[in-house]
Amino acid sequence: MGARGSKETLEDTIFNLRMGSKQLAKESQRSEQQCNIEKQKAAASLRKGMIDNARIYGENSIRFHNESLNYLRLSSKLDAVQSRLRSASRTQELTKQFGHIVPQMNSALKSMNPEVIARTMNQFESVFENFEVVSGTINQSLETATVTSAPRSQVDDLLNQIASEHGIQVQAELGEVPLTQPISQPQQMREEQKAGYARYQ
Repeated sequence: MGARGSKETLEDTIFNLRMGSKQLAKESQRSEQQCNIEKQKAAASLRKGMIDNARIYGENSIRFHNESLNYLRLSSKLDAVQSRLRSASRTQELTKQFGHIVPQMNSALKSMNPEVIARTMNQFESVFENFEVVSGTINQSLETATVTSAPRSQVDDLLNQIASEHGIQVQAELGEVPLTQPISQPQQMREEQKAGYARYQ
């Protein structure tokens, strides 16, 4: 009876992981949309010569962009875990091992706290490794999505990029800073992000 109860709970977790993955993908979309809004605000401030305000909006844009990528990465990890759990659910011994971890994952998914989810996923990874259910491992824990401050040079790089895109002359205020860390992703990352969004629509 106990084993069956654990298996049913594991099936619930598989469902919750799938739903959590979809929700995180949507959060990624929202963060990227907010990133673009902040870029537009930065452009408007640059046109008015309000460099300090533009830097604030630029910093916000970078933060939302990083959040978007982190949410998308975690969404992909959850999707991979639920796929592995689906295979593992047929193994009674693994089901017993998952018994104490499953409630933690369900609780973490309810909170939708990326750091808590990532920590719990590491416990799943450990069980998978012990029983050699899958080849390879889950990636390291999600880097924190809450970036409170971006480097000044990165913010100025973004503002120079925005100014260039909108034909705004601000080099005197910002300086001729090489665009070493543009906010726009490489083509491969953009395609990966679009594919991730499409999978959950």
